[in-house]
Amino acid sequence: FTAELRGMAHELGQEIGRVFSYSCDANLGDARCRVDLSDPRFHGTGSVTAILAADRWFAVDGLGDFGAGWFNNGALTWTSGANAGRPIEVRLHSVVAGLARLELWTAMGVAVAVGDTFAVTAGCDKQFGTCRDRFANLLNFRGFPYMPSNMLVASYPNDHTANDGGSLYGN
Repeated sequence: FTAELRGMAHELGQEIGRVFSYSCDANLGDARCRVDLSDPRFHGTGSVTAILAADRWFAVDGLGDFGAGWFNNGALTWTSGANAGRPIEVRLHSVVAGLARLELWTAMGVAVAVGDTFAVTAGCDKQFGTCRDRFANLLNFRGFPYMPSNMLVASYPNDHTANDGGSLYGN
């Protein structure tokens, strides 16, 4: 049996409605995003070939078909070694001299060893361009990329712009 006491202020922490933001508020692969993460274009497997720094930065093998940044903010799950079955988020995916490298946001609880294998899925920075170019998923983009910025609020009419109430983006 477990009990939890919450004060009346807890009700203030409930999410109601949506926030208007330039970036998408869906999570990659969820019901609102609808990207199929089982597609081979969006996941890969590999193994650690060298530990580069602080048990968070690794040289890896098996990701040669993916460009740099493909797995930034992605999800990695260890499939062998002392961390088998444990998931973690990828901070950075880079390619240096043809060799892939992954950096994790935090070190694993148990040290990663050369030869440990993993499965990794693509990450998303929740930007309009990424949704369009990488995932071809604009219909499900949950952000507002054409929302006026703070610069528009501070601007004023001038004789160089149309000032006709039309789109600022030429759409």
